[in-house]
Amino acid sequence: MLFHLHPKKRKAIFFHYLTVIVIVVSVSALCYLFKDFIGYRIVSFFLLITVSILAILFGTGPIFLASALSAAIWDFFFIPPSFTLHIGNTEDTLMLVMFFIVALVNGILTSRVRRQELKARNREETTLILYQLTKELLTATGINEIISVAQGYFVKYFDLNPIIIFWDEYDEMTIHSLLASDKILSDNDKQIAIWVHKNSKKAGRYAEDFISSDLSFYPLSSSLKSLGVVCIWLNEELTPSEEQFLEAFIALIAGKVEREFLSSKAKDAYVLAESDKLYKTLFNSISHELRIPVATIMGATDTLLSDKYPEQTRKRLYSEMGKASVRLNRLIENLLNMSRLESGHLSPRPDWCDVHDLINKVAGTLRQELAQYQFIQEIPEDMPLVFIDFGLMEQVIHNLLLNATQYSPEGSTISVTFFHDKKGKLIIKVMDCGKGFSPTELNFLFKKFYRGENALTGGTGLGLSIVKGFVEALGGSVSAYNRESGGAIIEIEIPVQISEIPEFKQS
Repeated sequence: MLFHLHPKKRKAIFFHYLTVIVIVVSVSALCYLFKDFIGYRIVSFFLLITVSILAILFGTGPIFLASALSAAIWDFFFIPPSFTLHIGNTEDTLMLVMFFIVALVNGILTSRVRRQELKARNREETTLILYQLTKELLTATGINEIISVAQGYFVKYFDLNPIIIFWDEYDEMTIHSLLASDKILSDNDKQIAIWVHKNSKKAGRYAEDFISSDLSFYPLSSSLKSLGVVCIWLNEELTPSEEQFLEAFIALIAGKVEREFLSSKAKDAYVLAESDKLYKTLFNSISHELRIPVATIMGATDTLLSDKYPEQTRKRLYSEMGKASVRLNRLIENLLNMSRLESGHLSPRPDWCDVHDLINKVAGTLRQELAQYQFIQEIPEDMPLVFIDFGLMEQVIHNLLLNATQYSPEGSTISVTFFHDKKGKLIIKVMDCGKGFSPTELNFLFKKFYRGENALTGGTGLGLSIVKGFVEALGGSVSAYNRESGGAIIEIEIPVQISEIPEFKQS
Protein backbone atom coordinates (compact mmCIF):
# COMPACT_ATOMS: atom_id res chain seq x y z
CA MET A 1 0.00 0.00 0.00
CA LEU A 2 1.20 3.48 -0.77
CA PHE A 3 0.15 4.89 2.58
CA HIS A 4 -1.16 3.47 5.83
CA LEU A 5 -3.51 4.80 8.44
CA HIS A 6 -2.05 6.99 11.18
CA PRO A 7 -2.31 4.56 14.18
CA LYS A 8 0.06 2.27 12.31
CA LYS A 9 2.39 5.19 11.67
CA ARG A 10 2.53 6.04 15.36
CA LYS A 11 3.47 2.47 16.19
CA ALA A 12 6.21 2.59 13.56
CA ILE A 13 7.63 5.83 14.99
CA PHE A 14 7.67 4.38 18.50
CA PHE A 15 9.50 1.36 17.16
CA HIS A 16 12.10 3.67 15.52
CA TYR A 17 12.87 5.41 18.84
CA LEU A 18 13.12 2.11 20.66
CA THR A 19 15.44 0.67 18.00
CA VAL A 20 17.74 3.71 18.19
CA ILE A 21 18.04 3.38 21.97
CA VAL A 22 18.81 -0.35 21.79
CA ILE A 23 21.49 0.08 19.13
CA VAL A 24 23.26 3.00 20.83
CA VAL A 25 23.24 1.23 24.18
CA SER A 26 24.50 -2.02 22.59
CA VAL A 27 27.39 -0.28 20.80
CA SER A 28 28.26 1.61 23.98
CA ALA A 29 28.28 -1.61 26.02
CA LEU A 30 30.54 -3.28 23.50
CA CYS A 31 32.94 -0.33 23.57
CA TYR A 32 32.90 -0.35 27.38
CA LEU A 33 34.27 -3.87 27.42
CA PHE A 34 37.31 -2.75 25.41
CA LYS A 35 37.74 0.79 26.73
CA ASP A 36 41.06 -0.03 28.37
CA PHE A 37 42.50 -1.15 25.03
CA ILE A 38 41.06 1.50 22.65
CA GLY A 39 40.85 4.56 24.91
CA TYR A 40 37.86 6.75 25.58
CA ARG A 41 38.59 9.12 22.65
CA ILE A 42 38.34 6.27 20.09
CA VAL A 43 34.95 5.35 21.57
CA SER A 44 33.60 8.69 20.33
CA PHE A 45 34.40 7.69 16.74
CA PHE A 46 32.51 4.41 17.10
CA LEU A 47 29.50 6.25 18.49
CA LEU A 48 29.75 8.88 15.75
CA ILE A 49 29.77 6.17 13.07
CA THR A 50 26.76 4.53 14.76
CA VAL A 51 24.79 7.80 14.65
CA SER A 52 25.70 8.28 10.98
CA ILE A 53 24.47 4.80 10.09
CA LEU A 54 21.25 5.31 12.05
CA ALA A 55 20.69 8.58 10.13
CA ILE A 56 20.42 6.57 6.93
CA LEU A 57 17.62 4.47 8.39
CA PHE A 58 15.60 6.79 10.62
CA GLY A 59 14.16 10.32 10.75
CA THR A 60 15.24 13.52 12.50
CA GLY A 61 13.62 12.76 15.88
CA PRO A 62 15.29 9.39 16.41
CA ILE A 63 18.64 10.83 15.20
CA PHE A 64 18.44 13.71 17.68
CA LEU A 65 17.79 11.16 20.43
CA ALA A 66 20.72 9.02 19.23
CA SER A 67 23.08 12.04 19.24
CA ALA A 68 22.06 13.17 22.74
CA LEU A 69 22.11 9.65 24.14
CA SER A 70 25.56 8.95 22.63
CA ALA A 71 27.00 12.17 24.06
CA ALA A 72 25.52 11.43 27.50
CA ILE A 73 26.83 7.85 27.55
CA TRP A 74 30.29 8.91 26.39
CA ASP A 75 30.44 11.56 29.08
CA PHE A 76 29.10 9.36 31.90
CA PHE A 77 30.85 6.06 31.21
CA PHE A 78 34.00 6.93 29.30
CA ILE A 79 35.31 10.50 29.88
CA PRO A 80 37.36 10.69 33.13
CA PRO A 81 36.26 10.79 35.83
CA SER A 82 33.92 7.85 34.96
CA PHE A 83 30.34 7.50 36.21
CA THR A 84 29.93 11.26 36.62
CA LEU A 85 28.81 14.03 34.34
CA HIS A 86 31.79 16.12 35.45
CA ILE A 87 34.58 16.53 32.89
CA GLY A 88 38.14 16.80 34.21
CA ASN A 89 39.67 19.13 31.63
CA THR A 90 38.69 21.75 29.10
CA GLU A 91 39.92 19.68 26.16
CA ASP A 92 37.50 16.84 26.95
CA THR A 93 34.67 19.35 27.41
CA LEU A 94 35.34 20.82 24.00
CA MET A 95 35.54 17.33 22.51
CA LEU A 96 32.14 16.42 24.02
CA VAL A 97 30.52 19.56 22.63
CA MET A 98 32.08 19.02 19.22
CA PHE A 99 31.06 15.35 19.32
CA PHE A 100 27.42 16.26 19.97
CA ILE A 101 27.39 18.99 17.28
CA VAL A 102 29.09 16.80 14.67
CA ALA A 103 26.86 13.82 15.45
CA LEU A 104 23.72 15.95 15.35
CA VAL A 105 24.61 17.86 12.16
CA ASN A 106 25.83 14.73 10.40
CA GLY A 107 22.71 12.84 11.43
CA ILE A 108 20.32 15.63 10.42
CA LEU A 109 21.98 16.16 7.04
CA THR A 110 22.01 12.44 6.32
CA SER A 111 18.39 12.19 7.40
CA ARG A 112 17.46 15.13 5.16
CA VAL A 113 19.14 13.50 2.16
CA ARG A 114 17.30 10.32 2.98
CA ARG A 115 13.97 12.17 3.16
CA GLN A 116 14.62 13.80 -0.22
CA GLU A 117 15.42 10.43 -1.68
CA LEU A 118 12.28 8.96 -0.12
CA LYS A 119 10.16 11.80 -1.54
CA ALA A 120 11.67 11.29 -4.98
CA ARG A 121 10.99 7.57 -4.73
CA ASN A 122 7.41 8.21 -3.62
CA ARG A 123 6.88 10.62 -6.52
CA GLU A 124 8.26 8.04 -8.91
CA GLU A 125 6.07 5.35 -7.40
CA THR A 126 3.02 7.62 -7.55
CA THR A 127 3.72 8.47 -11.19
CA LEU A 128 4.11 4.80 -12.04
CA ILE A 129 0.86 3.89 -10.28
CA LEU A 130 -1.04 6.66 -12.09
CA TYR A 131 0.50 5.52 -15.38
CA GLN A 132 -0.56 1.92 -14.75
CA LEU A 133 -4.05 3.07 -13.79
CA THR A 134 -4.30 5.18 -16.96
CA LYS A 135 -3.14 2.23 -19.06
CA GLU A 136 -5.70 -0.14 -17.57
CA LEU A 137 -8.51 2.41 -17.82
CA LEU A 138 -7.74 2.91 -21.51
CA THR A 139 -8.53 -0.74 -22.20
CA ALA A 140 -11.60 -0.83 -19.93
CA THR A 141 -14.98 -0.65 -21.65
CA GLY A 142 -18.23 0.01 -19.87
CA ILE A 143 -18.94 1.33 -16.39
CA ASN A 144 -18.74 -2.12 -14.78
CA GLU A 145 -15.22 -2.74 -16.09
CA ILE A 146 -14.11 0.75 -15.03
CA ILE A 147 -15.44 0.06 -11.52
CA SER A 148 -13.62 -3.27 -11.48
CA VAL A 149 -10.29 -1.58 -12.32
CA ALA A 150 -10.88 1.13 -9.70
CA GLN A 151 -11.74 -1.51 -7.13
CA GLY A 152 -8.37 -3.22 -7.51
CA TYR A 153 -6.42 0.04 -7.17
CA PHE A 154 -8.41 1.34 -4.21
CA VAL A 155 -7.71 -1.88 -2.32
CA LYS A 156 -4.08 -2.29 -3.39
CA TYR A 157 -2.82 1.24 -2.89
CA PHE A 158 -5.29 2.84 -0.47
CA ASP A 159 -6.67 -0.01 1.65
CA LEU A 160 -10.09 1.56 1.14
CA ASN A 161 -13.50 0.23 0.19
CA PRO A 162 -15.40 3.25 -1.12
CA ILE A 163 -18.85 3.53 -2.59
CA ILE A 164 -19.18 5.18 -6.00
CA ILE A 165 -22.40 6.92 -7.03
CA PHE A 166 -23.24 7.77 -10.64
CA TRP A 167 -26.09 9.83 -12.06
CA ASP A 168 -27.53 9.02 -15.48
CA GLU A 169 -28.96 11.45 -18.02
CA TYR A 170 -32.33 11.28 -16.26
CA ASP A 171 -30.65 12.29 -12.96
CA GLU A 172 -31.28 8.87 -11.44
CA MET A 173 -28.79 7.76 -8.75
CA THR A 174 -26.95 4.45 -9.14
CA ILE A 175 -24.88 3.20 -6.18
CA HIS A 176 -21.90 0.88 -6.76
CA SER A 177 -20.20 -0.76 -3.77
CA LEU A 178 -16.77 -1.84 -4.95
CA LEU A 179 -16.40 -4.77 -2.56
CA ALA A 180 -18.81 -6.82 -0.51
CA SER A 181 -19.39 -4.74 2.58
CA ASP A 182 -22.02 -4.31 5.25
CA LYS A 183 -21.57 -0.53 5.11
CA ILE A 184 -24.46 1.30 3.49
CA LEU A 185 -25.29 4.92 2.85
CA SER A 186 -27.84 6.56 5.09
CA ASP A 187 -30.41 9.02 3.79
CA ASN A 188 -28.29 11.87 5.18
CA ASP A 189 -25.22 10.52 3.34
CA LYS A 190 -27.20 10.42 0.11
CA GLN A 191 -28.27 14.03 0.58
CA ILE A 192 -24.64 15.07 1.10
CA ALA A 193 -23.66 13.11 -2.01
CA ILE A 194 -26.32 14.96 -4.01
CA TRP A 195 -24.94 18.28 -2.73
CA VAL A 196 -21.39 17.28 -3.72
CA HIS A 197 -22.66 16.18 -7.14
CA LYS A 198 -24.40 19.50 -7.77
CA ASN A 199 -21.58 21.70 -6.42
CA SER A 200 -18.58 19.62 -7.58
CA LYS A 201 -16.94 20.24 -4.21
CA LYS A 202 -15.45 17.97 -1.55
CA ALA A 203 -17.53 17.57 1.61
CA GLY A 204 -17.91 15.44 4.69
CA ARG A 205 -15.29 14.46 7.25
CA TYR A 206 -12.03 16.49 7.07
CA ALA A 207 -13.67 18.99 4.69
CA GLU A 208 -15.20 22.43 5.11
CA ASP A 209 -18.82 21.35 4.56
CA PHE A 210 -20.83 18.67 6.41
CA ILE A 211 -17.91 17.90 8.74
CA SER A 212 -20.16 15.93 11.10
CA SER A 213 -20.49 13.09 8.59
CA ASP A 214 -18.49 9.88 9.02
CA LEU A 215 -17.77 9.84 5.28
CA SER A 216 -15.55 11.93 3.03
CA PHE A 217 -17.19 12.76 -0.31
CA TYR A 218 -15.08 13.44 -3.41
CA PRO A 219 -16.74 14.59 -6.67
CA LEU A 220 -16.05 12.75 -9.92
CA SER A 221 -15.80 15.95 -11.93
CA SER A 222 -15.23 16.24 -15.67
CA SER A 223 -14.84 19.11 -18.09
CA LEU A 224 -18.59 18.97 -18.77
CA LYS A 225 -20.18 18.32 -15.40
CA SER A 226 -20.01 16.25 -12.23
CA LEU A 227 -20.51 12.63 -13.19
CA GLY A 228 -20.63 11.07 -9.74
CA VAL A 229 -19.33 11.00 -6.17
CA VAL A 230 -16.82 8.78 -4.37
CA CYS A 231 -17.73 8.10 -0.71
CA ILE A 232 -14.80 7.05 1.51
CA TRP A 233 -14.50 6.03 5.17
CA LEU A 234 -11.27 7.57 6.56
CA ASN A 235 -10.14 6.94 10.13
CA GLU A 236 -7.86 9.98 10.21
CA GLU A 237 -7.09 12.92 7.98
CA LEU A 238 -4.76 12.29 5.07
CA THR A 239 -1.45 14.08 4.68
CA PRO A 240 -1.24 16.68 1.88
CA SER A 241 0.70 14.28 -0.37
CA GLU A 242 -1.78 11.47 0.27
CA GLU A 243 -4.68 13.82 -0.40
CA GLN A 244 -3.09 14.99 -3.64
CA PHE A 245 -2.49 11.45 -4.81
CA LEU A 246 -6.05 10.39 -3.98
CA GLU A 247 -7.50 13.36 -5.88
CA ALA A 248 -5.30 12.57 -8.90
CA PHE A 249 -6.49 8.97 -8.73
CA ILE A 250 -10.14 10.04 -8.64
CA ALA A 251 -9.56 12.53 -11.48
CA LEU A 252 -8.28 9.72 -13.73
CA ILE A 253 -11.38 7.65 -13.00
CA ALA A 254 -13.59 10.68 -13.70
CA GLY A 255 -11.81 11.26 -17.01
CA LYS A 256 -12.40 7.68 -18.08
CA VAL A 257 -16.05 7.81 -17.06
CA GLU A 258 -16.43 11.02 -19.07
CA ARG A 259 -14.88 9.39 -22.15
CA GLU A 260 -17.21 6.43 -21.72
CA PHE A 261 -20.15 8.82 -21.45
CA LEU A 262 -19.09 10.70 -24.60
CA SER A 263 -18.46 7.42 -26.43
CA SER A 264 -21.95 6.24 -25.52
CA LYS A 265 -23.40 9.52 -26.76
CA ALA A 266 -21.45 9.23 -30.02
CA LYS A 267 -22.73 5.67 -30.52
CA ASP A 268 -26.28 6.81 -29.84
CA ALA A 269 -25.87 9.65 -32.34
CA TYR A 270 -24.46 7.23 -34.92
CA VAL A 271 -27.28 4.73 -34.37
CA LEU A 272 -29.81 7.54 -34.64
CA ALA A 273 -28.27 8.78 -37.89
CA GLU A 274 -28.16 5.26 -39.30
CA SER A 275 -31.75 4.64 -38.21
CA ASP A 276 -32.84 7.83 -39.91
CA LYS A 277 -30.95 6.84 -43.05
CA LEU A 278 -32.45 3.36 -42.90
CA TYR A 279 -35.92 4.78 -42.41
CA LYS A 280 -35.57 7.04 -45.45
CA THR A 281 -34.22 4.21 -47.58
CA LEU A 282 -36.95 1.87 -46.44
CA PHE A 283 -39.65 4.47 -46.94
CA ASN A 284 -38.51 5.37 -50.45
CA SER A 285 -38.07 1.76 -51.48
CA ILE A 286 -41.29 0.43 -49.99
CA SER A 287 -43.40 3.34 -51.18
CA HIS A 288 -42.19 2.66 -54.71
CA GLU A 289 -42.63 -1.10 -54.43
CA LEU A 290 -46.09 -0.79 -52.93
CA ARG A 291 -47.30 1.78 -55.38
CA ILE A 292 -46.67 -0.33 -58.51
CA PRO A 293 -48.64 -3.50 -57.61
CA VAL A 294 -51.39 -1.53 -55.89
CA ALA A 295 -51.76 0.72 -58.94
CA THR A 296 -51.83 -2.36 -61.18
CA ILE A 297 -54.56 -4.04 -59.14
CA MET A 298 -56.61 -0.84 -58.88
CA GLY A 299 -56.27 -0.08 -62.58
CA ALA A 300 -57.22 -3.59 -63.67
CA THR A 301 -60.13 -3.66 -61.24
CA ASP A 302 -61.48 -0.33 -62.47
CA THR A 303 -61.11 -1.46 -66.07
CA LEU A 304 -62.98 -4.71 -65.44
CA LEU A 305 -65.78 -2.93 -63.60
CA SER A 306 -66.18 -0.04 -66.02
CA ASP A 307 -67.00 -2.00 -69.21
CA LYS A 308 -67.32 -5.44 -70.72
CA TYR A 309 -64.25 -6.80 -72.47
CA PRO A 310 -63.56 -9.96 -74.43
CA GLU A 311 -62.61 -13.04 -72.46
CA GLN A 312 -58.99 -12.90 -73.65
CA THR A 313 -58.62 -9.31 -72.43
CA ARG A 314 -60.20 -10.16 -69.12
CA LYS A 315 -57.81 -13.10 -68.65
CA ARG A 316 -54.84 -10.85 -69.36
CA LEU A 317 -56.06 -8.32 -66.79
CA TYR A 318 -56.61 -11.11 -64.25
CA SER A 319 -53.08 -12.32 -64.93
CA GLU A 320 -51.65 -8.85 -64.30
CA MET A 321 -53.64 -8.62 -61.09
CA GLY A 322 -52.24 -12.00 -60.02
CA LYS A 323 -48.65 -10.94 -60.73
CA ALA A 324 -49.16 -7.72 -58.81
CA SER A 325 -50.64 -9.64 -55.87
CA VAL A 326 -47.69 -12.05 -55.82
CA ARG A 327 -45.25 -9.13 -55.91
CA LEU A 328 -47.13 -7.37 -53.12
CA ASN A 329 -47.25 -10.56 -51.05
CA ARG A 330 -43.49 -11.11 -51.58
CA LEU A 331 -42.73 -7.59 -50.35
CA ILE A 332 -44.85 -8.07 -47.24
CA GLU A 333 -43.22 -11.44 -46.51
CA ASN A 334 -39.75 -9.93 -46.80
CA LEU A 335 -40.64 -7.11 -44.42
CA LEU A 336 -42.15 -9.53 -41.91
CA ASN A 337 -39.13 -11.84 -42.13
CA MET A 338 -36.73 -8.94 -41.60
CA SER A 339 -38.78 -7.83 -38.63
CA ARG A 340 -38.53 -11.33 -37.15
CA LEU A 341 -34.76 -11.35 -37.63
CA GLU A 342 -34.16 -7.93 -36.07
CA SER A 343 -36.46 -8.58 -33.12
CA GLY A 344 -34.60 -11.79 -32.29
CA HIS A 345 -37.84 -13.76 -32.12
CA LEU A 346 -36.85 -16.16 -34.88
CA SER A 347 -36.83 -19.67 -33.42
CA PRO A 348 -36.06 -22.52 -35.85
CA ARG A 349 -38.37 -25.53 -35.61
CA PRO A 350 -36.46 -28.38 -37.24
CA ASP A 351 -38.07 -31.62 -38.40
CA TRP A 352 -37.13 -34.47 -40.69
CA CYS A 353 -37.59 -33.49 -44.32
CA ASP A 354 -36.67 -34.66 -47.80
CA VAL A 355 -34.70 -32.14 -49.88
CA HIS A 356 -36.60 -33.39 -52.97
CA ASP A 357 -39.82 -32.12 -51.41
CA LEU A 358 -38.08 -28.90 -50.47
CA ILE A 359 -36.83 -28.01 -53.96
CA ASN A 360 -40.03 -29.21 -55.65
CA LYS A 361 -42.08 -26.95 -53.38
CA VAL A 362 -39.92 -23.92 -54.27
CA ALA A 363 -39.87 -24.78 -57.97
CA GLY A 364 -43.65 -25.02 -57.97
CA THR A 365 -43.96 -21.59 -56.34
CA LEU A 366 -41.56 -20.05 -58.88
CA ARG A 367 -42.89 -22.03 -61.84
CA GLN A 368 -43.71 -18.91 -63.84
CA GLU A 369 -40.33 -17.26 -63.18
CA LEU A 370 -38.31 -20.42 -63.91
CA ALA A 371 -40.22 -21.22 -67.10
CA GLN A 372 -37.89 -18.98 -69.13
CA TYR A 373 -34.72 -20.82 -67.94
CA GLN A 374 -33.21 -24.27 -68.00
CA PHE A 375 -33.66 -25.26 -64.39
CA ILE A 376 -31.47 -28.17 -63.19
CA GLN A 377 -31.68 -29.99 -59.86
CA GLU A 378 -28.67 -32.06 -58.75
CA ILE A 379 -29.39 -34.30 -55.74
CA PRO A 380 -27.48 -37.53 -54.98
CA GLU A 381 -29.58 -40.67 -55.16
CA ASP A 382 -28.51 -41.69 -51.66
CA MET A 383 -29.33 -38.28 -50.14
CA PRO A 384 -30.73 -38.99 -46.63
CA LEU A 385 -33.44 -37.16 -44.76
CA VAL A 386 -32.14 -34.07 -42.95
CA PHE A 387 -33.29 -32.56 -39.66
CA ILE A 388 -33.95 -28.92 -40.51
CA ASP A 389 -36.58 -26.18 -40.49
CA PHE A 390 -38.50 -26.74 -43.72
CA GLY A 391 -40.17 -23.32 -43.76
CA LEU A 392 -36.98 -21.32 -43.29
CA MET A 393 -35.08 -23.33 -45.90
CA GLU A 394 -37.96 -22.94 -48.34
CA GLN A 395 -37.74 -19.15 -47.96
CA VAL A 396 -33.93 -19.23 -48.33
CA ILE A 397 -33.96 -21.24 -51.59
CA HIS A 398 -36.93 -19.23 -52.86
CA ASN A 399 -35.03 -15.95 -52.45
CA LEU A 400 -31.86 -17.35 -54.03
CA LEU A 401 -33.65 -18.75 -57.09
CA LEU A 402 -35.74 -15.60 -57.53
CA ASN A 403 -32.56 -13.52 -57.34
CA ALA A 404 -30.92 -15.77 -59.96
CA THR A 405 -33.84 -15.31 -62.38
CA GLN A 406 -33.56 -11.53 -62.09
CA TYR A 407 -29.88 -11.41 -63.07
CA SER A 408 -29.59 -14.22 -65.62
CA PRO A 409 -30.29 -13.93 -69.37
CA GLU A 410 -33.39 -15.75 -70.62
CA GLY A 411 -32.75 -19.29 -71.82
CA SER A 412 -29.64 -19.69 -69.64
CA THR A 413 -29.13 -22.41 -67.03
CA ILE A 414 -29.96 -22.06 -63.35
CA SER A 415 -28.98 -25.02 -61.20
CA VAL A 416 -29.37 -26.08 -57.58
CA THR A 417 -27.10 -28.69 -56.01
CA PHE A 418 -27.67 -30.51 -52.72
CA PHE A 419 -25.24 -32.85 -50.97
CA HIS A 420 -24.20 -33.91 -47.49
CA ASP A 421 -20.49 -34.03 -46.58
CA LYS A 422 -18.67 -36.17 -44.01
CA LYS A 423 -18.49 -33.29 -41.50
CA GLY A 424 -22.24 -33.37 -40.98
CA LYS A 425 -23.09 -30.35 -43.12
CA LEU A 426 -25.81 -29.87 -45.69
CA ILE A 427 -24.31 -27.94 -48.62
CA ILE A 428 -26.52 -26.12 -51.11
CA LYS A 429 -25.21 -24.33 -54.19
CA VAL A 430 -27.28 -22.07 -56.42
CA MET A 431 -25.54 -21.27 -59.72
CA ASP A 432 -26.51 -19.04 -62.64
CA CYS A 433 -24.98 -17.82 -65.90
CA GLY A 434 -25.37 -14.08 -65.33
CA LYS A 435 -22.69 -11.40 -65.12
CA GLY A 436 -21.54 -12.43 -61.64
CA PHE A 437 -20.52 -10.08 -58.86
CA SER A 438 -18.00 -7.26 -58.86
CA PRO A 439 -15.45 -7.12 -55.97
CA THR A 440 -17.41 -4.25 -54.45
CA GLU A 441 -20.67 -6.17 -54.56
CA LEU A 442 -19.14 -9.19 -52.81
CA ASN A 443 -18.39 -7.01 -49.76
CA PHE A 444 -21.94 -5.66 -49.42
CA LEU A 445 -24.01 -8.42 -51.01
CA PHE A 446 -25.77 -9.53 -47.82
CA LYS A 447 -26.33 -6.05 -46.36
CA LYS A 448 -29.87 -4.82 -45.81
CA PHE A 449 -31.29 -2.72 -48.64
CA TYR A 450 -28.15 -3.16 -50.73
CA ARG A 451 -28.89 -3.57 -54.43
CA GLY A 452 -26.27 -4.56 -56.96
CA GLU A 453 -24.69 -2.30 -59.57
CA ASN A 454 -26.74 -3.99 -62.30
CA ALA A 455 -29.94 -4.20 -60.28
CA LEU A 456 -33.20 -4.04 -62.18
CA THR A 457 -35.94 -1.57 -61.40
CA GLY A 458 -37.92 -2.60 -58.36
CA GLY A 459 -36.94 -4.64 -55.35
CA THR A 460 -36.01 -3.65 -51.81
CA GLY A 461 -32.60 -5.27 -51.44
CA LEU A 462 -33.82 -7.50 -48.59
CA GLY A 463 -33.73 -10.92 -50.27
CA LEU A 464 -30.10 -11.88 -49.68
CA SER A 465 -29.95 -10.25 -46.24
CA ILE A 466 -32.91 -12.44 -45.22
CA VAL A 467 -31.08 -15.46 -46.64
CA LYS A 468 -28.07 -14.65 -44.48
CA GLY A 469 -30.22 -14.10 -41.38
CA PHE A 470 -32.16 -17.36 -41.79
CA VAL A 471 -29.02 -19.41 -42.51
CA GLU A 472 -27.23 -17.99 -39.45
CA ALA A 473 -30.33 -18.67 -37.36
CA LEU A 474 -29.94 -22.32 -38.41
CA GLY A 475 -26.30 -22.24 -37.32
CA GLY A 476 -24.87 -22.12 -40.83
CA SER A 477 -23.01 -19.74 -43.11
CA VAL A 478 -23.51 -18.33 -46.61
CA SER A 479 -20.91 -17.13 -49.11
CA ALA A 480 -20.87 -15.86 -52.69
CA TYR A 481 -18.28 -15.99 -55.44
CA ASN A 482 -18.06 -16.00 -59.23
CA ARG A 483 -17.85 -19.00 -61.57
CA GLU A 484 -14.79 -19.32 -63.78
CA SER A 485 -17.04 -19.83 -66.81
CA GLY A 486 -19.18 -16.80 -65.96
CA GLY A 487 -22.05 -16.33 -63.57
CA ALA A 488 -22.40 -16.45 -59.82
CA ILE A 489 -22.47 -19.11 -57.11
CA ILE A 490 -24.08 -18.72 -53.72
CA GLU A 491 -23.12 -21.52 -51.34
CA ILE A 492 -24.80 -22.41 -48.07
CA GLU A 493 -23.39 -24.70 -45.37
CA ILE A 494 -25.65 -25.78 -42.51
CA PRO A 495 -24.81 -28.38 -39.82
CA VAL A 496 -27.64 -30.94 -39.78
CA GLN A 497 -28.49 -34.36 -38.50
CA ILE A 498 -29.18 -37.06 -41.04
CA SER A 499 -31.46 -40.04 -40.80
CA GLU A 500 -29.83 -43.40 -40.11
CA ILE A 501 -32.25 -45.12 -42.50
CA PRO A 502 -31.28 -44.32 -46.13
CA GLU A 503 -33.97 -43.28 -48.56
CA PHE A 504 -35.17 -45.67 -51.21
CA LYS A 505 -33.74 -44.97 -54.64
CA GLN A 506 -36.23 -43.41 -56.94
CA SER A 507 -37.26 -45.59 -59.86
